[in-house]
Amino acid sequence: MNSPRDAVVAVRIAWSALSRNGLRATLTAVGITIGTSAVIATVAIGEGGAAQIHEQLLMLGDNLVWVEAGGRTVNGLRTGTGTTPTLVLADMRAMLQEVPALKACSPQVDASIQVIHGHQNWRTGYRGVSPEYLSIRRWELASGEAFSPQQVDSAANVCLLGRSVAGHLFGDDDPVGTTLRVRDMPFKVIGTLAPKGQNVQGNDQDDFIMVPFTTAQRKLKGVTYLDDIMCSAAAAEAIPAIGDELTRLLRERHHLVPGQPDDFNIRKPEDVIKAQEDMAQTLTALLAGIATISLVVGGVGIMNIMLVSVTERTREIGLRMAMGARDGDIRRQFLAEAVVLCLGGSAAGSLVGVLASRGIAEAMDWPMVVSPTAVGVAAAAAIVTGLVFGYYPALKASRQDPIQALRYE
Repeated sequence: MNSPRDAVVAVRIAWSALSRNGLRATLTAVGITIGTSAVIATVAIGEGGAAQIHEQLLMLGDNLVWVEAGGRTVNGLRTGTGTTPTLVLADMRAMLQEVPALKACSPQVDASIQVIHGHQNWRTGYRGVSPEYLSIRRWELASGEAFSPQQVDSAANVCLLGRSVAGHLFGDDDPVGTTLRVRDMPFKVIGTLAPKGQNVQGNDQDDFIMVPFTTAQRKLKGVTYLDDIMCSAAAAEAIPAIGDELTRLLRERHHLVPGQPDDFNIRKPEDVIKAQEDMAQTLTALLAGIATISLVVGGVGIMNIMLVSVTERTREIGLRMAMGARDGDIRRQFLAEAVVLCLGGSAAGSLVGVLASRGIAEAMDWPMVVSPTAVGVAAAAAIVTGLVFGYYPALKASRQDPIQALRYE
């Protein structure tokens, strides 16, 4: 009968048979150990990379859509921010009014500048923005407070410092409430920004100061136009449609005729990051597939050893059949041996895979995400490998002729 008790007996007999050739069984299970650990380690490192890319996506902003002044090509020449002064505050207001899928927008006026405090000075960049910029870019304050709409309206000399600027000018001291010189003007530091680190291009995102955009326009750059408009979409799914609507709206407002190139760029950084994330996931699947081949190699090793075992134990098989063992009992015994080998190998492989992925992650300063699903799938694959590659030896053993088996030398 096929019952849990029969399965327990089969496993007990399998363990006893394998123990008689412990070294051979161990070496056979090593193939499964290597395959299982390789699958777990590659998936863990790959998913860690995908998680890091996803974190960078979240750090970019809240469903960010970036409108940049300057077309990609104008009259055969490549242009960029600051070269085409046609993007203005009225454009942003029209965008918010006519594109309901936009949740928030902030003007941006930026350039590089020298900032000085005491005997310390630092060459950095400034960004003139509105208070909405912080929520659009998901930027938290480390200390102090953001500037108010009233300070924007009055073009106040106030600023927020990125972590890198604060470190260079003030060291470990809290700069909030102090005054620094931006060019030849005093600016009061009202807050500091939480660090974001490097972006995907390796640039320091914390090396800048933030001021009201009106201050940047009137006192620092002397312009009336905007360099960029940073926007947040209400939902990620709406971003492609928003891009089309903004293109139509801005071309209409800038009086661009059909065939005339855009004098602006609409960028969606999420597309680039998501493409990198998809690439990382594809690479992970590819590496996991290659690692799975080692499981197959381990399975071939199990089949080989089990065939040798069937030949060595021909008299034992004949004796068991003569004492009443059925074909199913013999098959179950040898299948149990193959599965026990694979289970032992997969258990050791799971431990080795987790430790190896942790060691690789620490050595390469790379995040590690050990997926319980990956561990479960690797273990299940090992069991299936035992059943598949153990079935033929088990079938061969069950088809032995008892009389011939008892005569085998």
